[in-house]
Amino acid sequence: MSEYILEMKNITKEFPGVKALDNVTFNVKKGEIHALCGENGAGKSTLMKVLSGVYPAGTYTGEIILKGSTQSYSGIKDSEKAGVAIIYQELALVKQMSVCENIFLGNEKVKKSGLIDWDKSYAETQKVLKEVRLNINPNTKVVNLGIGQQQLVEIAKAIAKKAEVLILDEPSAALTESETENLLQILKELKAKGVTCIYISHKLNEVFEIADNITILRDGKTIGTEPACEMTENKVISKMVGRELTQRFPRKEHTPGEVVLEIKNWNVQNPDLPELKVIHNANFAVRKGEILGIAGLMGAGRTELVMSIFGAYGANVSGEIYLEGKKVSIKNPKQAIASGISYVSEDRKRYGLVLGMDIKNNVTLSSLESISRLSLINGNEAIKATNQYVRDLRVKTPSIEQKVTNLSGGNQQKVVLAKWLMTKPKILIMDEPTRGIDVGAKFEIYNIMNKLIDEGVCIVMISSELPEILGMSDRILVMHEGRLTREFNWEEATQENILTYATGGM
Repeated sequence: MSEYILEMKNITKEFPGVKALDNVTFNVKKGEIHALCGENGAGKSTLMKVLSGVYPAGTYTGEIILKGSTQSYSGIKDSEKAGVAIIYQELALVKQMSVCENIFLGNEKVKKSGLIDWDKSYAETQKVLKEVRLNINPNTKVVNLGIGQQQLVEIAKAIAKKAEVLILDEPSAALTESETENLLQILKELKAKGVTCIYISHKLNEVFEIADNITILRDGKTIGTEPACEMTENKVISKMVGRELTQRFPRKEHTPGEVVLEIKNWNVQNPDLPELKVIHNANFAVRKGEILGIAGLMGAGRTELVMSIFGAYGANVSGEIYLEGKKVSIKNPKQAIASGISYVSEDRKRYGLVLGMDIKNNVTLSSLESISRLSLINGNEAIKATNQYVRDLRVKTPSIEQKVTNLSGGNQQKVVLAKWLMTKPKILIMDEPTRGIDVGAKFEIYNIMNKLIDEGVCIVMISSELPEILGMSDRILVMHEGRLTREFNWEEATQENILTYATGGM
């Protein structure tokens, strides 16, 4: 009997023009937490889609052996029957249905009469919710839950299916620190009950907290598997990127100039709950050639602040915006763009890209007027401009006609950047600019940011990663419950004093 519950042997998967997996071998022991690490585009998600039946047998070559039996899935239902469950970064819950309905969706408890046994479903839901420490009514609609709670519902759904192998793809990307700690503890408890877990994350601190073994992929190939206790973060990063990465953050040599953007007495109310004020009397300035970081806990109002300035959020917005000393009125994103303000959203797939369109159409989407004559788009100009940004930002793609949905997360983020850089911004707002991308791609994004600063662009950066805030910002604003509570320059800022003011301390 093999010591492995799962053996994936010589898996090769190709897409048009791209070999996503090249003879990959991946073995997982029963009852372990096994981390799968690699840069965006390394093949991690593709390998898991092969394992979970998203890519059925016949669309790849190689062999999957689960619990000693060779598997040949025709779809995801087959993998679930075999005991494999996958939880994606973009959660697959039906928001308008209840927790109970979601947990047994496609796996309904049915009476002999053919009707759904709601009493049994309700009781089973209570049981699995207890296992993930989620104290909610099974009849609660998913739309009324926070992201952290929805993540736990997904895990409860997997438990209800009697999953023996649980795959989590970037599960903590949108979670708070406390929610992440709760998630990791639950995974440890599931491990103690014999559940095998495959954990994909760019957050190496999480990997080292829970993983027994680490497998690294690079460019669609297996680089190796080693016990986590014999690895270090630097060793993992080196194997992921194929070179030593001695600096996580490029050195700062910025010399900020005159004030370009000034916000005075800025107040914003929630458009859905007008009685709720989300921004209270914010005052700050951004200088030419600097990165202004905005730190705070989730729900502090960081995104609401910048989106309201961009004209994309808020009710009863009051206050003043000055651009290069002149008072301006911005009521919508079109006016913001015309004024020289661009905004890279924290959710690139929902707000930053049109996933079904190609790179060229995404890059030019916000700058159509500049490449049009008499309301007709100049196709040659669009191709020329897009090719230039693809080269400058080193977007990995076989063609600018490639649909962005087929790009890795890091390359999708570069396409979003290209779109906004084409508008020639004076102020570039970047909300979670490196969320969900690997360390190598992060370093490239940081270099792009520093290049923009050297060219005189102002960058306002929101980040939930304190090392990123500390490593990239010239000045740091801290927010708590809609208020700016403190400003630090980068020399005096530490994780401790940022957290003190982010939690309302003094």
